[in-house]
Amino acid sequence: MKTFRCLAALLLFSSLTATASAQKLQIPPHEKVVLKNGLVVLLLEKRGVPIVDVSVVIKTGAVVDPAGQEGLASVTAGLLRKGTKSRTAQQFAADIDFIGGSFDADAGSDYSSAGAEFLTKDITKGFDLLSDALLHPTFPQDEVDKLLAQAVDGIKSAKDSANAVIFDYYEGYLYEGKSYGRPTGGDEVSLKKIKRDSIVKFYETYYTPENTILAVAGDFNAAEVKKKIEDTFGAWAAKPSPAVKWDSIDPAKGKRLLLVNKSDATQTFFVVGNIATTVTDPDRVAIRVVNTVFGSRFTSMLNEALRVESGLTYGATSFFRPGKMPGPFAVYSFTRNESTEKAMDLALATLKKLHTDGLTGEQLTSAKSYIKGQFPPTVETSAQLAHLIATNEFYGLNDDEVNQLDARVDAVTPEIAKQVIAKHFPSENLVFVLIGKSSEIAPAVKKFAEKQDSREITAPGFWPGAK
Repeated sequence: MKTFRCLAALLLFSSLTATASAQKLQIPPHEKVVLKNGLVVLLLEKRGVPIVDVSVVIKTGAVVDPAGQEGLASVTAGLLRKGTKSRTAQQFAADIDFIGGSFDADAGSDYSSAGAEFLTKDITKGFDLLSDALLHPTFPQDEVDKLLAQAVDGIKSAKDSANAVIFDYYEGYLYEGKSYGRPTGGDEVSLKKIKRDSIVKFYETYYTPENTILAVAGDFNAAEVKKKIEDTFGAWAAKPSPAVKWDSIDPAKGKRLLLVNKSDATQTFFVVGNIATTVTDPDRVAIRVVNTVFGSRFTSMLNEALRVESGLTYGATSFFRPGKMPGPFAVYSFTRNESTEKAMDLALATLKKLHTDGLTGEQLTSAKSYIKGQFPPTVETSAQLAHLIATNEFYGLNDDEVNQLDARVDAVTPEIAKQVIAKHFPSENLVFVLIGKSSEIAPAVKKFAEKQDSREITAPGFWPGAK
């Protein structure tokens, strides 16, 4: 489920590191190599802890899942370690456990990914296992059946908790089941339509060297690892992968609301927002600063209003999830059934206050200090660094995203903040998604939108058009 993984995407804006001798934020030096078959290799030496982390980005994700087979990219990634030409799923698990390593893979909307970690002394075995999973998966039918069944059961189980699925419903309704509105993990219907042949075809089409970024960070010798990668991945047959068609969708106009009935709910979970911005938006740093004040930290305007001052909830937040295409902006909270209308009114009033009052210099100074203090811990490990340089490469971001970030944060003025609020924080055009007990809350929420839709949480899928 997406849940708060949406918030994790914000790390793309905040992944930084600091030198020990100064507080200037810097991304460590790293080397880029492109093999003859097109594989992009990034090498970042980080001495001190004898661990090596590898982050792999396959430059195709769930946006290319065939209609009706949502979840295909995710299932393909999940099966990489479930049987190869030389290992069964059990043998792969035993071999990675024996060296105390790890391997995982999944797919998001923009790209598929894999990650591996092992001790420096086990680097040869680690790369052997990594390459076996990436280059030689066999997708055994019994493992396909098992993973698909587990995924369907997982979705049904997740729907027992509104918090676990609220963002799947929100994005499905916001994008009307298109683009980022298609569930990356699939749903109860689409997963049952996925066959092994489709998985093999997806793998053969998109898991190619020129469609892959391989980032290595940790305690290693770059020259030795470069040779090891050339020996291991250099024979990976080169072939083109189809270009992804990035179809963006315009923000919603007017107001519309989806109420998902959960008949046993004692609380209402709600999300309000609209389609917002991309990873490369020129305003991305200013957006981060403004949203820190508005909703992304404990002392934010939203949390102060809905939790601290009114006691309507235990938490309220807001976030942007930028992507290759414009991703969503969302205000999120939850409250008792009887206080649903009051909590939503207060959330909207806080958003209106942001527009009418803007931000003061004092508020901005506090946000800037908060951001700078929170950055370094996000890249303390080699795993975080490997992921950072791999995703930056994918999105076409350079080292200035890190090295110049302090200066860009400091450059945000109240005037710039006001412009960013007007442009990127929706106020009149809003999409509402609620999960709660319809019989108790439906009359109270009718006032929030001209267009209203409803569905049962037990119904398959995550948006009204799902079948």
